[in-house]
Amino acid sequence: MSSFFIKTKENPKKGKRTTATKGKSDGDSGGKSKGRTKKLSSKYNEEISSDSETESPAVPKKRQSNAENEYEETPQEKKLRLAKRYLEQLKEEEEKKEEEEAFETDLIAGRLQDEVLEQRGKLQRLIAKDLIPPDASEIRVLRGHKLPVTCLVITPDDKCIFSAAKDCSIIKWDVESGKKLHTIAGGRKGTEDRHVGHTAHILCMAISSDGKYLASGDMNKLIMIWEADMCKHLYKFTGHKGPVSGLSFRKGTHDLYSASHDRSVKVWNVDENAYVETLFGHQDAITGLDSLSRERCVTAGGRDHTVRVWKIAEESQLVFHGHEGSIDSIQLINEEHMITGADDGSVSLWNVNKKKPLSTVKQAHGCHGDAGLEQPHWIASVAALQNSDTVASGASGCSHNSKVQLWKCGQNYRGLEPLFSVSVSGFVNSLKFSSSGQFLVAGVGQEHRLGRWWRLKEAKNGLYVIPLKRKPQEEPKSAE
Repeated sequence: MSSFFIKTKENPKKGKRTTATKGKSDGDSGGKSKGRTKKLSSKYNEEISSDSETESPAVPKKRQSNAENEYEETPQEKKLRLAKRYLEQLKEEEEKKEEEEAFETDLIAGRLQDEVLEQRGKLQRLIAKDLIPPDASEIRVLRGHKLPVTCLVITPDDKCIFSAAKDCSIIKWDVESGKKLHTIAGGRKGTEDRHVGHTAHILCMAISSDGKYLASGDMNKLIMIWEADMCKHLYKFTGHKGPVSGLSFRKGTHDLYSASHDRSVKVWNVDENAYVETLFGHQDAITGLDSLSRERCVTAGGRDHTVRVWKIAEESQLVFHGHEGSIDSIQLINEEHMITGADDGSVSLWNVNKKKPLSTVKQAHGCHGDAGLEQPHWIASVAALQNSDTVASGASGCSHNSKVQLWKCGQNYRGLEPLFSVSVSGFVNSLKFSSSGQFLVAGVGQEHRLGRWWRLKEAKNGLYVIPLKRKPQEEPKSAE
């Protein structure tokens, strides 16, 4: 009997066979043995089915055990679990805040760094490499002056242009539409007492950095101050003993610097309608003046072949030599660097701490004349896109060769490379970049702004609005 039960535990199928053989060997009653085997087989079948039933509900038991565990969680454990979850959420929020603050601080740090570099005069935004020449159809010409345009300024928001000419008039233009917004008519000679405005050739203009005041200077030794928005006349400054040839507002203030053919530089306070002081030093008529935010200005001395930096507070000056001809135009690139143009055809880059030019391009706009008697085209105007590596020069000469040339400054302003040129018809008497660097405006006339040495009848008096197009930004997208 013991062996029988051991076998059945090990393998029920073997048990079936043994019972069957026993039934056959007994031979007492075949029916009884068959009944026993049926009962045994049914027992085993029932056992097998019961085993399968116990295996199937395994998952629900786990769920029940999990549910029991959940229900078994004490209030203190629940509080602890919730507190941990809350702390994790707080940590995630703090990390996000730190990332955002780090991003903002990086932006602010970048701006502050730019401002510091700008104040030191070392900021150089690399823009020239992206510029491409515009199509001729994209250049707009604004015509309204009867005589040659001599000077122009662009409002700080780049929405308007003020232009002045030898017809003694000032026109305010809308950049987007190209329409005249306002005209200050010029008066005839001898009507100075009753006419509100200029009665002689206007040679220079300046606009304050907040766009509030417009200043204009003429051949009659007068400086007119206008309210720029409505072109309303405010003041008249007298004091120069020669034509006023250069004007500039100190950036961020309403201090006005003026230069004249009387070889002096004067300082004015426009807010108080007051004269401040006069500075002397040039040995010939001053032809150009510019300034930025420092309490100083730079001037071009014409035939005395010098460029001077005037330190207003110290009442001192620095003298620079470099050009062989008359220096007719000057513009600051930043607080430390400037560009000049002369009638010997050369364009020079300067550092205010060095007495000689950093770089000079001779015959920058080529030559004209018969073989053996070639003369370089005069550089009548220069312009600089502030705190960048892009400058421009305008020449005067034969109408078929008049052009505006754009240049790329080398690293640390050591070198000038030509970018492209834009052909215009006439003398390029004035050049200005927009603050945003989106366009360049050239004031063009039939005559040079400072005289009437010769006249180009086929030229048109007006403004050329030249868009500064950038290369399409496809390479960075493909790299991404």
